Amino acid sequence: MALKEQLMADFKEAMKAHDETAKNTINLARAAIKQYEVDNREELDDAGIIAILSKQVKMRKDALADFEKAGRTDLLEAYNKEIEVLNRYLPEQLSKEKLEEIVKETAASLGIEGGRQNMGKLMGPVMGKVKGLADGNLVKEVVMEFLA
Repeated sequence: MALKEQLMADFKEAMKAHDETAKNTINLARAAIKQYEVDNREELDDAGIIAILSKQVKMRKDALADFEKAGRTDLLEAYNKEIEVLNRYLPEQLSKEKLEEIVKETAASLGIEGGRQNMGKLMGPVMGKVKGLADGNLVKEVVMEFLA
């Protein structure tokens, strides 16, 4: 089943189960997908949908720090539940160990042994390999550790 149909089916299930968090989260994700399709006049495939869902998760994770500073535990809980719902549709994220392995392989193939000046040279190819499979901040952290 394509991801778009899966979202629709899960939206219907959430409505039947009266699961407000799942219903609202899936509805917002579907709206973001539809908005992209209308704006760009193109039908998204599963990879495009995963990219949009990843952005939705990133937006929510970025907001978590602000809610924590403000002491808004109610919003923290709600956003964590929304992230949990969206993560059901994303591919499993790479572990830090697997990511370190990919960084080492990529650096070896590019002839990079270290030095912070090589950050940009290494980040681009690594992000190309792990797009959608790892959080950009984690990738940056692993690359920085490797280059240090």
